[in-house]
Amino acid sequence: MYISCFHLWHNARGLNNAEESVMGDHVELVAGCYEQIVFGYRVYPGDKEWAIEPNFTHHAHTASLTSVSSSDQFIATGSKDETIQLYDMSKKTEHGALLLHNGTISCLEFYGTSHLLSGGQDGLICVWSTKKWECLKSLNAHKGRVTSLSVHRSGKLALSVGTDKTLRTWNLIEGRSAFIKNLKQNAEIVLWSPDGDQYAVVGNDRVDIYILKSATITGTIAFTQRISCVKFLKNTLLAVGGNDESVRIYDVTSQKCVCEFKAHENRVKAIESFMKDDFCVLVTASNDGFIKLWKLNLENLETPSLLGQVNTTARLTCLSIWKPGEAKETSTEQSAQPEASIAVVVLPKPAKGKRVRLPGEEVILEESSSTKEGKKKKKQKAQ
Repeated sequence: MYISCFHLWHNARGLNNAEESVMGDHVELVAGCYEQIVFGYRVYPGDKEWAIEPNFTHHAHTASLTSVSSSDQFIATGSKDETIQLYDMSKKTEHGALLLHNGTISCLEFYGTSHLLSGGQDGLICVWSTKKWECLKSLNAHKGRVTSLSVHRSGKLALSVGTDKTLRTWNLIEGRSAFIKNLKQNAEIVLWSPDGDQYAVVGNDRVDIYILKSATITGTIAFTQRISCVKFLKNTLLAVGGNDESVRIYDVTSQKCVCEFKAHENRVKAIESFMKDDFCVLVTASNDGFIKLWKLNLENLETPSLLGQVNTTARLTCLSIWKPGEAKETSTEQSAQPEASIAVVVLPKPAKGKRVRLPGEEVILEESSSTKEGKKKKKQKAQ
């Protein structure tokens, strides 16, 4: 049974469905906050100023939100309440909850339309199929919290970092660890570049750039504050935000800052981006409650101009961009690849009493004391 708990402001501009469909592709901003709320805003491009209008809001969790990720149809949110909540954006309804992790959900990432990866305080990385929302594989990834994960554009590799001072490379075809690198300090963020030839590892106030072929550091970006978010704008440009009000853009090759501007009145918590015509739209979110859109010319880097902003009045923690009908920015090449790119099909033995709640039924996975084999019991949810 689908349960719709969204409080919606549909057609905030008074458009009917036919008029909205004529507008073509649109962009929605989805943000989470300390106040347990997930916000959705529709972006309306204009000649000079862009409008950002509320589309939905939902009291998503019983604790603060820590992560949000989007595919072409779904939004997934993670929280300190140990749950992953799913939402069908095409219907603006709740789609269920995934309850496999013990502790805070620290990171989420969709791979195209076929899989969702989640990392948690329990040290696990779970690979979920989006068809039936089954956990295909549960990886004992780190001795401590998984702080960040990133899936390669091919779907064959993933990277993760944790509080055990390790950087791990995962073979997603076989569902096993492929390489472990010991770090000098804990890393908070790991992120593949768009072409997948290099990746960034963030630790406190520095970004190490690794090359895939040799898994060695090719350069280091020294930041002025503790880093809270990074985003590749293209293969050679990295946007960085931290514990001050500024966003800095670095040339990855030279590790030099090529653009810097004041974005907010408080620390920058999240950075996203998307392309519009011939320019990049940089999206920033902050503890000051604002989500802002900036126009940035990637070929001629100057101080970006503000396109639009909205005050959520909440302390924002995470941000994602949702576009209907296409995988979010991972590239058309990725979405065209077969779903078998991630092929971990061996179901793990779940922890005793763990539940996976989906619309219409609740599946309880238990371990028999006599056979030690997992068995399933289905309970129909009350109508």
